[in-house]
Amino acid sequence: MYDLDGLSASELFAPGVGITYDDFIVLPGYIDFANTDVELDTKITRNITIKRPLVSSPMDTVTEWKMAVYMALLGGLGIIHYNNTIEEQVSHVEKVKTFENGFIKRPTCLRPDNIVRDVFEIRDKKGFSGVPITETGKNGSKLLGLVTNRDIDFEKNLERPLHEIMTTNLITAKEGITLKEANKILKSSKVGKLPVVNDKGELVYLLSRTDLLKNKEYPYASKSGSKHLLCGAAVSTKDEDKERVAALVEAGVDIILIDSAQGYSSFQINMIKFIKENFPGIEVIAGNVVTKEQSQALIEAGADSLRVGMGPGSICITQNMMAVGRPQASAVYNCALKAREYGVPVIADGGISGVGHLAKALSAGASCCMVGFLVAGTSETPGEYFYENGVRVKRYRGMASVEAMKAGGGKRYMDEDSEKITVPQGVSGTVVDRGSLVDYMPYLMKGLAQSFQDMGYRNIDLLQEAIFSGKLRYEHRTNAAIVEGSVHNLHSYQTPKFGIR
Repeated sequence: MYDLDGLSASELFAPGVGITYDDFIVLPGYIDFANTDVELDTKITRNITIKRPLVSSPMDTVTEWKMAVYMALLGGLGIIHYNNTIEEQVSHVEKVKTFENGFIKRPTCLRPDNIVRDVFEIRDKKGFSGVPITETGKNGSKLLGLVTNRDIDFEKNLERPLHEIMTTNLITAKEGITLKEANKILKSSKVGKLPVVNDKGELVYLLSRTDLLKNKEYPYASKSGSKHLLCGAAVSTKDEDKERVAALVEAGVDIILIDSAQGYSSFQINMIKFIKENFPGIEVIAGNVVTKEQSQALIEAGADSLRVGMGPGSICITQNMMAVGRPQASAVYNCALKAREYGVPVIADGGISGVGHLAKALSAGASCCMVGFLVAGTSETPGEYFYENGVRVKRYRGMASVEAMKAGGGKRYMDEDSEKITVPQGVSGTVVDRGSLVDYMPYLMKGLAQSFQDMGYRNIDLLQEAIFSGKLRYEHRTNAAIVEGSVHNLHSYQTPKFGIR
């Protein structure tokens, strides 16, 4: 038996001194596997597992439908923000849930007297242009034809009626066909869309060839039991958002996140109980919390997962403004320690700016990480790019910034009189263009797998066992050690594509 260097987790996170990610380092373990053998599957709630431990934050400059779609396709999860109307948030959820399907149960349809312009509007709003044409323009009506990209790509007359250009010689399937059988028809026929009709020729469902391609291109995709992409959405603790919850559940949302900066409140507990009593099939992420007491209270109220963090985000100033919070690594460890007693996972939210911080959040006990800054500036985030001092950037703002609170973000901070006096707990800024999440997330996950290899653990479950048994070892870092571990003493250097952390 070898002597153990360093500190156990209980020693590192001993009461009295709060530490965060840069304050410690994980000591290396024994390697007897390749980094390609590392499996990053993890629980995001009691009953839902995803293949990549990454969740995008419900911020209005981070997660709308496009971010949620690609987070899910790449193995993570997106939580759609609520700084919008109920109808707008529901629309985002519906776009995610219909982006990749087995059977599309509510396909968007048009009438034969609709015009080409209507198809372009659907493409702009919903991201697809394969539209069934039915007698009434609704699902359940007699199928007359199909309009696809090939029918409109070179059509200059936007007022042309669809009955003049639609394809009428269609390959269809009969109602009752299995998904496996329908996929065989799609593969053999090489058509882009396969309508499923009943004996009367009325449209029942629709299948898309692109879904087959996505299954090959995105093998880690986060899906529900019905093979739709997983999607989460945020709500506030206010009673008025009970209507929002009901609408989101109707739209097919899988997870509701109750979004509150300080989650230990009667308002949050009441909202958890409301959701669990009225929609027992919906998983609930509660928070934010940073202590064992907070964690226990929300779990006992019915929470299926805890969101941990108060003030560590790059655009958050809560700890300075409110004098309340906790250094993030200490918060994650202590909440995870309590949540582990109940079999509830915790999500480390905030303070993560690179691969090293992802690894440290997981090595402190988190099951997955929620990120805002880390994915801000990718092409999947809302907003347009612009140039600032010659650098291509996007807007990024905290939900407690003045701008976000005026748009509705104050609900997260239980701000009852935001029209009179606003006390911001966040700022607005810009972040550099990071390119597409499709390139960026595999880079992050590759780096995380290499970190797990260096720590000596093949998966998150084994890492967590080591954390709480004392087998995983750590050491404090001095300021000089932090400098030593970063780029130093060079005249100049070239930053790697996705930066250094």
